[in-house]
Amino acid sequence: MTNIALILGTTRSSSLGAQIFSYLKHQFPNTADVTYTWLDLRDYPLPFYDHPETPLDRPISQPTATEKAWLDQLAAQDGYVILSPEYDHAIPGGLKNALDLVGAQVDHKPVQVVTYSHYSDGGMLAAASVVPILQMLKMFVLPTPVLLWNADQNFTAEGTLRPDVANSDHFAQRLRAALDEVTFYSRLLKAHPYHA
Repeated sequence: MTNIALILGTTRSSSLGAQIFSYLKHQFPNTADVTYTWLDLRDYPLPFYDHPETPLDRPISQPTATEKAWLDQLAAQDGYVILSPEYDHAIPGGLKNALDLVGAQVDHKPVQVVTYSHYSDGGMLAAASVVPILQMLKMFVLPTPVLLWNADQNFTAEGTLRPDVANSDHFAQRLRAALDEVTFYSRLLKAHPYHA
């Protein structure tokens, strides 16, 4: 069994990301081979990082209950998809704070980046900004991020993709390919883990 976490990296109460997240839930049910875990940062109200440890050096010794739940979920996964908007040419602060807690839980595991935007860039700078963070966490970042541009009209709150809107077919194909790719590498690296 391969475990893949899809992470909604915004905490806004009403967001385009929530619509895309809902679409992905409908399109990717669990199978005999793959289990998906849906991690919405709104379900993990994490305080700003305030621990004496640096997680890449030493695990956090006294995490809050919410921090522990977040880290335990990450540790249980074989691979990840991070879905993020672009805020001021970067990822949201809530997502960065959530990643600041992370250490060995994600070490040498694959991650696919999906960004979206109201504009024509598709969150390109958010995707670029998160890559060095994920690399610092020793994750294998898949080489081509998924960029969803001008996507406001494509996704519904009910979790569907409007077929009559420009780019919907491309978005569906690109998201399917991205999930297939991260699943492939998650299986591969789970079967052949890296040992220093």
